Amino acid sequence: MQLTLENPDFDYFLRGANGSAALVNDRRLERSFIVAPDALVEEWGVASVDALTVADLEAVLALDPEVVLLGSGDRQVFPPAQVLAACLARGIGMDTMTNDAVARTYQVLAGEGRRVVAAFVLSAG
Repeated sequence: MQLTLENPDFDYFLRGANGSAALVNDRRLERSFIVAPDALVEEWGVASVDALTVADLEAVLALDPEVVLLGSGDRQVFPPAQVLAACLARGIGMDTMTNDAVARTYQVLAGEGRRVVAAFVLSAG
């Protein structure tokens, strides 16, 4: 069997994430961030999902997603209802999962050519 390395046809490859760090391409990130196949916002000033506001979501929506994956850390935490409503009002799907689940799902959707944006909340140490 011959194995061939297949590089993704998008700019930002999410190799993994947990509650305190993520690896995007070869860069380790330890602060909350946003990633799309063609964009990386390294400093997203969100400290917790349950305190997320619609204003915090604007940086995510500016990347024109069809679906938003929200990584809530080591455990699943849902954002306030008004945050979900802001996505739904624009016809954008939003799913909240643990960071490791978002990392896996992001790679699948980006690999399919979907316009996915993943927003990760990372806790300090």
